[in-house]
This record gives sequence, C-alpha cells and structure tokens, in this order.
Amino acid sequence: MNEQKLQALGLAVIETEATAVSALATRIDARFAQACGYMLACTGRVVVIGMGKSGHIGSKIAATLASTGTPAFFVHPGEASHGDLGMITPKDVVLALSNSGETAELLTILPLIKRLGVPLIGMTGNANSTLARAANVNLDVGVEKEACPLGLAPTASTTVALVMGDALAVALLESRGFTAEDFARAPPGGSLGRRLLLLIDDIMHTGDTIPQVGLDAPLTEALHEMTRKGLGMTAVLDATGKVAGVFTDGDLRRAVDREINLHKTAVGDLMTRNCKTVLPGMLAAEALAIMEASKINGLLVVDADSKLVGALGMHDLLRAGVV
Repeated sequence: MNEQKLQALGLAVIETEATAVSALATRIDARFAQACGYMLACTGRVVVIGMGKSGHIGSKIAATLASTGTPAFFVHPGEASHGDLGMITPKDVVLALSNSGETAELLTILPLIKRLGVPLIGMTGNANSTLARAANVNLDVGVEKEACPLGLAPTASTTVALVMGDALAVALLESRGFTAEDFARAPPGGSLGRRLLLLIDDIMHTGDTIPQVGLDAPLTEALHEMTRKGLGMTAVLDATGKVAGVFTDGDLRRAVDREINLHKTAVGDLMTRNCKTVLPGMLAAEALAIMEASKINGLLVVDADSKLVGALGMHDLLRAGVV
C-alpha cells in the first residue's frame, strides 16, 4: 500500500468522525438540558458505567467531570453486579453508556439501579433500546456509520460519546461558576496547577537575597551585588527606599560599549528608569507573561508605596515549573 493510499484512508476516518460529531449539534436539546439538571441537582456523585470501549470513554468522562466541579467516578458494570453496586447511593446520579443500549452487564444491574430510585441518564446509539427506555433521560449518540471500513470497531461512535461527555462537563462547569483556580486545585501537583495557583510570593527573592544598591553607588558596587545575588540585575533605590530603576546585564553591556569608567560612574546615571514592577500576590504565570511580552528576564516586586519587597528572575520560574 503506497503513501497516498494510507493518507487517503486516514483522511476518510477524520471526515467520517467529523461528520458524526457535527450531527450532535441538533441533539443539544431539552433532553441535554434535563440531563444537566439531574447532575446539577445531585447531592452525591455522578456514577458513570459502561462496558468495553464505552467503559473507556465513560472512565474519561468521569475524570473530566470530577476535575471540572462535578464529583464523579467510574464503576465497571461487571464488578457492580458482584458487589460494587454498593458504591452507588440514593443521593447519586447514574450515567450509563452503551452504543447498542443492550449491553448485558448493564441490563443486569438496571433493576438494582431503578430500585435505588436514582436518576438514570442513558447515552446510547439506539433510542429504542432497553437502556434508552429505562433511562429518565437518554442522550442520542448514534452515528450513521463507524469510521472502521468493516463497520465493527467502535470509532466514530466512541468519538461522539466522548464529545457528548465533554459537552455535559463544560455545561455543568459554566453553570457552577467553576474557575481556573478551582480546576487547578483538583490536580495541584501538575504543571497546570503550578501555572494557575503559584504566586510570585512563593518563589521571589526576599530580604537579604534581593539585589539592591543606592542611586549614588558606583557601577562596581552594582556589579558585585549582581554577582553575589545571581539575578543578572539589581534594584536601584532612592534615599527613601523606593525603586528608582533597575540595572541589568544589558545596561552593563551598553556601559562597556560607551567605555564608561566603572569606578567613578554612579549606577543611577546608567540604570533603566521606569522599569517594570509588579505587586505581591500576582500569579507566577502572569509575571511570566509580562516578562515575555517585555522581553526581560527579571522583575522587581514592590508594595503600594513603591518600596522594594522582592525580586524575581526567569530561572526562578523555570525551577518552579511555570515555564
């Protein structure tokens, strides 16, 4: 099989699945809103169940719901009939996935779910199936055809179910007023959590570790301070302790090009005035955005009176995993 044929086959799969997903637009209707309503009213958890490929999709949907403000977990229906059904309580909502709507393991536990009296949301490809009829509300995720040329392997159908699950999760997220900070608290150890929760206060240099000199200090003193503190810059303070400017590696290069006397020239004569400063409490990710936009490698942190309280370098952000 040549390269062109392989590309054509891959493109055909994408086109088939894209068509199937597009067809979902007409199914975001009153039933979708009703399903969301059950989940929003739930005082327990959303219990997602499904077998085979539907189970894999259901597990991902449960994870997405849980990380976006809707407590949820996945239960394997085969295990549920052997004791795990006790994980479902009368306060919960059950979301059951089955493309055929006739999956034996699901149908076996349907009477038990109904006996609990919990709302049952079906997600099936057959609106006339046993699961669809038993559900309080059924979401149609049927597809005209699978992307598999044999029509056997779940492909387009699993994609559509996954997209419907995402639609539910995002609709619930917005309804709950869920924020980026809320999301970060779910996986705080991950890189996204660090970007969303880490403050500059957590990583900035403070106290004696802040590079700082006075306006009248000679350049040699500023260079020694930059070398000792290792930030590639030093704050320049006026007599009241307020930030008057910053002296950086770039300023030093420009001074050398001008053949400035490093021993006699005051740092205040060569510093960068009106330098970028930020207030404490800023997210580290915001500080990174400022540094990237301004093409600088460091920031001074000041209080409301422009008094120096900290300093932050690009390497600090790198070490913290923000970059």
